[in-house]
Amino acid sequence: MPESHVHRRTALRAHLREHEVDAMLVTDLLNIRYLTGFTGSNAALLVHAADEAGSERRTVFCTDGRYQTQAGEQVPDLELLIDRGSASALARRIESGVAQHRRVGFESGHVTVDGWDALAGAAPSAELVRTPGLVEQLRLFKDEAEVEALRAACAAADRALAELLEQGGLRPGRTELEVARDLEARMLDNGAAGPSFDTIVAAGANSAVPHHRPDGTVLANGDFVKMDFGALVDGYHSDMTRTVVLGSPAEWQREIYELVAASQAAGREAVRVDADVRTVDSVARKVITDAGYGERFLHGLGHGVGLQIHEAPALSQRGDGTIGAGMAVTVEPGVYLPGRGGVRIEDTLIVRPSTPELLTLTTKELVAI
Repeated sequence: MPESHVHRRTALRAHLREHEVDAMLVTDLLNIRYLTGFTGSNAALLVHAADEAGSERRTVFCTDGRYQTQAGEQVPDLELLIDRGSASALARRIESGVAQHRRVGFESGHVTVDGWDALAGAAPSAELVRTPGLVEQLRLFKDEAEVEALRAACAAADRALAELLEQGGLRPGRTELEVARDLEARMLDNGAAGPSFDTIVAAGANSAVPHHRPDGTVLANGDFVKMDFGALVDGYHSDMTRTVVLGSPAEWQREIYELVAASQAAGREAVRVDADVRTVDSVARKVITDAGYGERFLHGLGHGVGLQIHEAPALSQRGDGTIGAGMAVTVEPGVYLPGRGGVRIEDTLIVRPSTPELLTLTTKELVAI
């Protein structure tokens, strides 16, 4: 994604000029990956607001000697500084060029108090300015390179679940842990670098626990089995939940499943450009509340997804802001009946100017195994 990284840094410089800062010291490794492509465990990036498109002579990338070769391959277009204390090294660079770096932004949501003291000590002549969330504002809107990575991650998860079902991996007698490990192995076989998060497999009464950790519970005929899982591809996360029934579903299971499916469809329909995130949540939540199960919908409707499995925006009553084209979000209503079982249905979507693009393609019809 080299060209994408250049465009992202250009966009960040525009933000810096809007906030009247001369440069920004980026220390969050996910934000560094977003801006440069670097995947190592130690780095910092100094982005100068005055650099013009195609000319980044003031922008400096720093890492330690372990990653010198890797940095040369992943960040070939920026000046490379080798120093174990990457952030402090760039702060000293700021001090040496203080005429160009009078006001310097830093990631106040990421830098510790001790870290700030070190930066201030290394660049005493500069004014360090809090610039929280500037890179994250850019990350809200996925470019097509990011969408392609998300699409590949969702496809790996879709294929893994299809294989699990087709080859008898979900059956009475297996434990939740066995199914979770099987599903994760199949995602790896289908191109994932790993799971997006700890896979949730919850059977029977455990399916009524939204984030149950899989254990030795044995799957039994008549169980709801809820599976919440995702694949990691090129640093990007997919997120999907499907709930199935082992054997013939009971009437109450059909009722709850159809209710959650209707809520999820309403939520997907509400994901539109300029829609308020609280309104999107309310539209889906109303379907469940009107059916008398409002108290059993225990969480927000969804969240952003990308380089992190949970990132902005939050589709919930505590969320803030509106939906924009290019955002990647989940829609995942649920109903949880303690002691009996629960249903969650979740998709990952890309917001488009008209209809959202659905990335998780596994059927949402009730599957009975």
